[in-house]
Amino acid sequence: MEQLIETLRTQRDLSDEELTALITRESDDKDLFAAADAVRREHYGTDVFLRGLIEFTNVCQNDCYYCGIRKSNAQAQRYRLTQEQILHSCENGYRMGFRTFVLQGGEDPRNTDAWVCSMVDKIKTAHPDCAVTLSIGEQSRASYQAYFEAGADRYLLRHETASDAHYRRLHPKEMSLANRKRCLFDLKEIGYQVGAGFMVGSPWQTPKELVADLRFLQELQPDMIGIGPFIPHHETPFADKQPGTLELTLRMLSILRLLFPYVLLPATTALGTISPIGRELGLKAGANVMMPNLTPTDARKHYDLYDNKICMDEEAAKCRLCQEGRVRSVGYQIVSDRGDVRR
Repeated sequence: MEQLIETLRTQRDLSDEELTALITRESDDKDLFAAADAVRREHYGTDVFLRGLIEFTNVCQNDCYYCGIRKSNAQAQRYRLTQEQILHSCENGYRMGFRTFVLQGGEDPRNTDAWVCSMVDKIKTAHPDCAVTLSIGEQSRASYQAYFEAGADRYLLRHETASDAHYRRLHPKEMSLANRKRCLFDLKEIGYQVGAGFMVGSPWQTPKELVADLRFLQELQPDMIGIGPFIPHHETPFADKQPGTLELTLRMLSILRLLFPYVLLPATTALGTISPIGRELGLKAGANVMMPNLTPTDARKHYDLYDNKICMDEEAAKCRLCQEGRVRSVGYQIVSDRGDVRR
């Protein structure tokens, strides 16, 4: 295993069989974490970048089987933030040192090109030194082009799984992996800093699917990769499925850091949900991004993608201070800038 890790660190690749062996190893991962941490320090030092997350709508036209805000969840309490509420959240975040705002939401019919472009333009006008990231799902190339011309810098769209057969087991038939990939390549060609990613431990996932995810990411060469453990939601068809594990998620974070030394890699809220120190462990495994929540607390509790999501009632300022303490406790430092990728 030591030789596999060293080869991955120096060559940034392994064969499918070698990747599978690393993914399924039964030994302690301290050597893998140490190698990943060394690589992140070569590229980013001890810097950890903050993204101010604004979950601005939980209305969604999709019916993904794993998601708590799927359209078939009649128990979900739907909400939409106004542009004024979003700008207020950005202003609060700016005062706390955020220089990137992530507008995340379901595929809401309200999100017309005109509405999204207007929102992006207002944020960029108020905070020209900040980056705006959108995470609003599958759209047309023309829509992505319009957002970009309005000033959007980055786009997050997790592919969730790169196996077509697996994708069909996680999504309704009207959704397709081919279209998801089309979106990601359109975004990259337009000029966005692009983020993709996948769930770890989703139903029916095997090491073969995880290797396929890594191969797809090698093809795409994204700037950001967001992964997190699958966590079931009680109002979905996957309510009784087993969640992904902390151990495998951390292992995949380290493998990603060694494959993509430059990448922006979040220690996600889902990691913190399955372990009280999950985000700290994620940083030590190679992650270099944290995403404190700027969503107003009365709305935040309704953006429940999965059960037992943490930080649902925490004020933004408290969340920011909490994450700074967590970062410092494991030997890293939060920096107040846009946190662009360093290729």
